Amino acid sequence: MARVLLSSPDQKALLRLEPEPDGQWWTLHHAAEPDRPAWYASFGALTPVELIAAVTDALTDPAATASRPSDPYEPLQQIGWSPASADNGLVSPDGTAYVQRLGSAEEPGAWFVTAALGPDRPVWQARFGAHTPARLVAAFTAALADPNPVARIDSGRSLPSRDPNVVARRTTDVLAVYVSGALEERVHSLAARHTNPPTSPLRSRQPPAKNHPSR
Repeated sequence: MARVLLSSPDQKALLRLEPEPDGQWWTLHHAAEPDRPAWYASFGALTPVELIAAVTDALTDPAATASRPSDPYEPLQQIGWSPASADNGLVSPDGTAYVQRLGSAEEPGAWFVTAALGPDRPVWQARFGAHTPARLVAAFTAALADPNPVARIDSGRSLPSRDPNVVARRTTDVLAVYVSGALEERVHSLAARHTNPPTSPLRSRQPPAKNHPSR
């Protein structure tokens, strides 16, 4: 089982992948800053990778999410999520996903996003500490609300699912070269966001004045 630890260039953020049978597999820790205490986000093993990538993309490129909702509930309300029985929570129309923030308006607490197929059949859970920037949580819920299909490989067998009735599938033939190059293309596109701007040309020196000695 792979174990990975990635650190940001400023050493303030650490992303850890550490498979644990009964724990969260992905954990993002961020150190305290002058305007914000330390915070964390964690994701269970079966959390769709598109949702985790939405958070890391928003973290590494804040400008990309400047025009997006900062209220994590807004993307869900726009597609028909309704208030849950518990306070300050929303549930998906099919009842398989639930988003809740603990605490109160005066002292807001951690966020919990849970996907389950019944009271005793949890699938995955994402957790965001109380001080996690709201734009990162909103990036996660916006990806969760995205109706576009996600790409998965079906090698001639049925895709693994704990309940096939809640998954809509559409088969599309894709050339192997596109599949093999997908990761490399994404890496290049993300790296392009951080390309250093060209340096300003040096100013040319003025020629020495006439009738004055020069060195």
